[in-house]
Amino acid sequence: MSWSVVTDPLIAPIWLAALGVLALAATLGAAWLRAPGTVYRAGAFAVLLALLANPTLREEDREPIDDVAVLLIDNSASMKLSERSETRDAAVNRLKSQLDLMSDLDVRIVESDKAANDGGTALFGTLDGAIADVPRERLAGVLIVSDGQVHDTPSSLAALGIDAPLHGILVGDPMAADRKLIVEEATRFGIVGEPITIRFRVDEEGNDHIRPVGVEVRLNGERVNQLNVKPGDETTTALALPHGGENVVEIIAETLPNELTAQNNKATLVLTGIRDRLRVLLVSGEPHAGERTWRNLLKADPSVDLVHFTILRPPEKQDGTPISELSLIAFPTRELFSAKLDEFDLIIFDRYRRRGVLPIVYLGNVARYVENGGAVLAAAGPAFASPFSIYRTPLASILPAQPTGQIVEEGFRAALTEDGSRHPVTAALPGSETSPPNWGRWFRLIEAAQTSGRAVMEGPEGRPLMVLDTVGEGRVAQLLSDHAWLWARGFEGGGPQAEMLRRLAHWLMKEPDLEEERLLATGKDGSLTIERRTMASEAEPVTVTLPSGTTETLILSESAPGRFTGRIPTDEIGLHQAADSALQAVAAVGPANPREFKDVRSTQEPLAPLIAESNGGTFWINELGEAPTLRSVRAGRDAAGDAWAGLRRNGGYVLKAVTQVPLLSPLIALPLMIGLLLLGWRRESK
Repeated sequence: MSWSVVTDPLIAPIWLAALGVLALAATLGAAWLRAPGTVYRAGAFAVLLALLANPTLREEDREPIDDVAVLLIDNSASMKLSERSETRDAAVNRLKSQLDLMSDLDVRIVESDKAANDGGTALFGTLDGAIADVPRERLAGVLIVSDGQVHDTPSSLAALGIDAPLHGILVGDPMAADRKLIVEEATRFGIVGEPITIRFRVDEEGNDHIRPVGVEVRLNGERVNQLNVKPGDETTTALALPHGGENVVEIIAETLPNELTAQNNKATLVLTGIRDRLRVLLVSGEPHAGERTWRNLLKADPSVDLVHFTILRPPEKQDGTPISELSLIAFPTRELFSAKLDEFDLIIFDRYRRRGVLPIVYLGNVARYVENGGAVLAAAGPAFASPFSIYRTPLASILPAQPTGQIVEEGFRAALTEDGSRHPVTAALPGSETSPPNWGRWFRLIEAAQTSGRAVMEGPEGRPLMVLDTVGEGRVAQLLSDHAWLWARGFEGGGPQAEMLRRLAHWLMKEPDLEEERLLATGKDGSLTIERRTMASEAEPVTVTLPSGTTETLILSESAPGRFTGRIPTDEIGLHQAADSALQAVAAVGPANPREFKDVRSTQEPLAPLIAESNGGTFWINELGEAPTLRSVRAGRDAAGDAWAGLRRNGGYVLKAVTQVPLLSPLIALPLMIGLLLLGWRRESK
């Protein structure tokens, strides 16, 4: 219950005020003139004004509303360092026991493991959600138990609509030693094979003995550089990307004794390799309908520099045309096939046969070019089955299929072999999902006996049609038909000629996306997905190493022919490593270099301005030995002391019922007023 005296004027307040002014003026005038009965008239005026003001005794039936206190617990990754989580839990338990004893208090306990966009700790986003339904006048205070590393602090508490004490209860040692590696400058892209530079710095805090630090640079899991750097100085390292697509660079500084964590001793960069220009040498034999298909396909790609070597006038052809009218500039055969052969990324022989134009020694150079890491695609025509076949040259040492001398000339649909359904070059080609494939027919196949490699496509009666092989450090592909151009022309619906040849060319040039044996790791939305590509029928288990150093074994299941996948959930931010007995892969879950670990020392700096704005307090557990004592305080009073934190009492309530009783009844006021006027008149009459 609550009692109070209120007024409920019978006339508008402005008229009541005007009447009061007139009454006061009349009374003062009468007093100045020493008129008899002035006191009685003043009393009558007072009774009249009191009657018009209508004073009322008000009784309110109030139901108190509990104030709201928020206990916000930091459960981010940095809280798992050292003994912070144990200290935090002990502090939280003490705070909970005190909050349970405080009456008229609605306690909301919120744990925050939410990450900011850059991988930092997002406590205030969690706090805003926890008090979204709370009127700000009911908020008693906020208790934050954290290491102080908060990365979404607002410019002010007013931005969140908070007008209550904010207390920071901090765990950890602000003077702990820690070493961190910071990347100052790095490009996101690089030309394959050309050097790129990365600039970084190693910082040390809490360490009085500064000495050179060993730094290791890894590229796709392999060490490429070892440096000794001075803490605080910028250092530059150079490396070359080995292939197109994603390349993972790790820069790792050695661990400082007794430091908080080694996770910020390394930085991870995902750099995209781009091939500057692909140099392709197309060696054509006799002109045919498919020659233009090859040329158009290669010329359509602006990143391809094409050199087309074709024979328009073979030596055996004598038509009497003067040499001077055939060519003004001699074709640089020696320069291409000897001096600059290694500059080509791919050499294509399209229906080429021995004609005495290219010396045998040049073809021997091509064979050595493949063994040293080059790539050759041989598209066979009828000449491959003749005595003039390129198989009767040094190229025979690298070709995986030997001609039998027979040519099959009948309509057939190219089909994938069992290996072809698993190999990235031919797996899931558009139209291959049906049997037979939904492709147009070809009408010629050069019969050959496979001597090495893998047949990924076949013709009638299982004869090899496309054979892939690895020779030394290079790769070779044979296409045993010259009718692929029928697909490009749309004959009988055509087929995936452009996609097939694109994949084939990129496989020959060792693009990672088309490797038949590959381990791939991808991090997304708090999970790590592992994909193993293999030509084997089964994939062995994969060992996953988390950023914390713990390991898990993942069993993969077949998701498509030649593809085995598995997924594990992970709440750890940073670089995850996956490996089996033959391959390894790395992937970053969350930001590659999370802000959470850029600085892991306990600190009060992010919260200090907000605590000062709210008149709250900062409490270090390692100094106090335990969480602070909680007290209820009135609004406007100090909300924090040396070892105590205050929660404001707002005194909110809900009004359930109101009873009002007039204090001055007209039945009393009117006779009293008349009586006073009569007394004044009588006094004046004397």
